[in-house]
Amino acid sequence: MSDHLGTFEQAVLLAVLRLGEDAYGRAVWKEVQARLEKDVAAGAVHATLERLERKRAVTSRLGAGTPGRGGRARRFYRIEPKGLRALNDARAAADQLWKGFRSPLKGPA
Repeated sequence: MSDHLGTFEQAVLLAVLRLGEDAYGRAVWKEVQARLEKDVAAGAVHATLERLERKRAVTSRLGAGTPGRGGRARRFYRIEPKGLRALNDARAAADQLWKGFRSPLKGPA
């Protein structure tokens, strides 16, 4: 995995983690939108999931087809140890950057 996760990659990985066994594409997309409180393109989430799978941060499996989906299967995602390490590293890096600052930030005195 690259040294650093971008903010959007973190949002997608955290959505997969939060959703657990129910982490399929559309659910991840809805969770990301809810957490970021903005519209997000579904294609951006799917592309990020594919990229994270290539980086071995997540794995996926096909579920059974359902009548409501015309027999098509859902692809379910699971976070892998490499993804958890990357999230922990990203959090530690952000915490280190923010040391000594209080929120909300204020301008110079």
